[in-house]
Amino acid sequence: MIRVLSLCAGLCGAGVLSQYPEFAQQYVQRLAGQVDALDVIVADFDQSALDAGLTRSQALAQLSGTAFLDARQADMQTTFARHTALTTALSQLRSATEMERLALFYRMNDAQILRYTWSDFAPAVPMTTAGLTSAAAGFLSGWAGLGAILSLLALPFRRRRTTSAKPDQFSIRRDPPIRRPHQNVSQAPRLMGETRP
Repeated sequence: MIRVLSLCAGLCGAGVLSQYPEFAQQYVQRLAGQVDALDVIVADFDQSALDAGLTRSQALAQLSGTAFLDARQADMQTTFARHTALTTALSQLRSATEMERLALFYRMNDAQILRYTWSDFAPAVPMTTAGLTSAAAGFLSGWAGLGAILSLLALPFRRRRTTSAKPDQFSIRRDPPIRRPHQNVSQAPRLMGETRP
C-alpha cells in the first residue's frame, strides 16, 4: 500500500515540477515588461532632478514637508528599490540557460509578477531537457517524500507486531521423550549360567 501511494505521489510531483520551465519562461517575460515600465518612471524622475540641477538623492530629500510630499518620497524610494531588485533578477534569469534556471527559482520572488503569471499560466507538455529533468526531480521528491512519511507513521505498528510475535525468552524447552524400539526379550531376571531358549 505504501508503494502504491508513493508512486502516486511521485507521478503528481512529476506533473507539477515538469511545468516549472514553462512557468519560469512566462515569469521572465512579465518581469521584463515590469522592468521596462519602471525604467520609464526612474528615467523621468532622474531627468526632472537633472533639469533642476539636483541628484536623485537631493531631489528625494526635497520631497518632504507635507503629508503628500512625504508619501510621494516613500513611494519613489520603494520604486527605486524595486527597480534595482527586478533589474538584477532579470539580468540573471536572461543570461541563464533553461537548466541553470532550475537553480534560480529564488530569483522569481516578486509577489505581484508571480500572481499575474499564475493567473494566465497554461500548462504545457515538457519536451525540453529542463522539462524532463524537472519531471524526474518531481517524481523522486514526491515518491521519496511520501514514502518516508508513511514509513514513519507505520513504524510504531511494526514494532508492536514484532514485540507480540517474539517468543518468551524465559520459557524452558523440553525435548520430546525418546522412544526405544520394542524388544521381545523377557523382562524376567536371568540367573548366572542360565541360557534362554
